[in-house]
Amino acid sequence: MGRNRLDELNVEPFRKVFLKYTRAAFKLLPRMDHPCILDIGCGTGLPTLELARLSNGDIFAIDPDAIDLEDLKSKVSQLGLTHRIKILNSRITSTGLPDETFNLLWDEGTLHLVDLRKSLKECHRLLKPDGFLVMAETNSWMKNKFKILNHQGFALWDQFPWPAGCWWSEYYQPLEEKVKEIRRLYPDSKNIDRLNQLRGEIEMVKRNPRKFDCSFYIFKKNRT
Repeated sequence: MGRNRLDELNVEPFRKVFLKYTRAAFKLLPRMDHPCILDIGCGTGLPTLELARLSNGDIFAIDPDAIDLEDLKSKVSQLGLTHRIKILNSRITSTGLPDETFNLLWDEGTLHLVDLRKSLKECHRLLKPDGFLVMAETNSWMKNKFKILNHQGFALWDQFPWPAGCWWSEYYQPLEEKVKEIRRLYPDSKNIDRLNQLRGEIEMVKRNPRKFDCSFYIFKKNRT
């Protein structure tokens, strides 16, 4: 959203508040020397760049949104990380990358949007033996997915719950105030559709914040 004249529509600064949970989940993993990491559904790259800070490894960032990837490419170039971060315009099911490439697969709210069984099969193929799949997903969505994960070769290794209601208190409540300010300052904005979209998201979470409670779920690849 920061690519138009209203930089105030850029929600990325609000999303940065959740990076502390990314860091907390990463610290639960065993120490890895120069890991190869795949960021699934990287978007504009907030978790991607944080993973680069947290590790001394190489990162592949994938997403089907070419516009978001252009944003990430610019950041990677500015930070001098082109030798460590590779960016692919791809979905998890079509990367074409070799078997057992990665020590760690990282998902922050992407796998619930795709065919889970097909995606997990590909995740299992891409992970090295004893590699890890880390998923940040809502608890309500995950509660019935453990059998699928186990069937696809993943065992729950650890879990890090986010604070209850934090999607509202830490993200949507501050965002609501920003949207109100933008509407006041720019009543005739050409971005009214985007503002209405954000207002819809805000009202949805505001009605039932606990419905969107999340955890980081850490799964280990089973040996076959």
